[in-house]
Amino acid sequence: MKQSIRTLIVDDHAIVRTGVKMLLTKEDHIEVIAEAADGQEAIEKALAHHPDLVIMDLSMPPGKNGLEATKELKKSFPDLHVLILTMYDDEESLFRVLQAGASGYILKNALDSDLLAAIEAVARGEAYLYPSAAKSLVEDFLERVERGEDLSTYHLLSDREEEILVYIAKGYSNKEIAELLFISVKTVESHKSKIMDKLGLRKRHELVAYAMKKGLLHLE
Repeated sequence: MKQSIRTLIVDDHAIVRTGVKMLLTKEDHIEVIAEAADGQEAIEKALAHHPDLVIMDLSMPPGKNGLEATKELKKSFPDLHVLILTMYDDEESLFRVLQAGASGYILKNALDSDLLAAIEAVARGEAYLYPSAAKSLVEDFLERVERGEDLSTYHLLSDREEEILVYIAKGYSNKEIAELLFISVKTVESHKSKIMDKLGLRKRHELVAYAMKKGLLHLE
């Protein structure tokens, strides 16, 4: 039996909180322990209930917003996982979310199954970027590259590791990469571990940023 994911839902709209809670309570291993209507209340509820994961809205006027709350929560609880649930799909918001310490970013118009997948990934300590958000991240980094940022190529990675890194940065799952390259999932996981060790990185979004900064990705 999976360990229960103790979850705090933060959104200024009660109907959104209710909808997310109804979805999550159908899952045996997800426990909604508290709700909050703004960033300040989120901090207070987190201090009181010690959740494993916070589903956080970005904009909650007129109180403390989701970014401010995320930064404060990560200072107090470094191991806390924060998943941003928002209607904003733009590069600036995405970068600010990652800089604040959030582990994931998903849009409010996503499918229920996508939200559950995001929760599962973030709870495991992985990064989760909704596909359209990841595309925005790629586009923004390519623009930065064109403005003259470092374009030096990799010398630490083997050809296979670099190939796998590109697929990871494009949002492919380990299973999808394995199928594309005709190798096992375990082999993909092994390569991914070696890549992260060589580059001194820990999170998926760091791999994405690193690959794009080096100009390895090209949007079709």
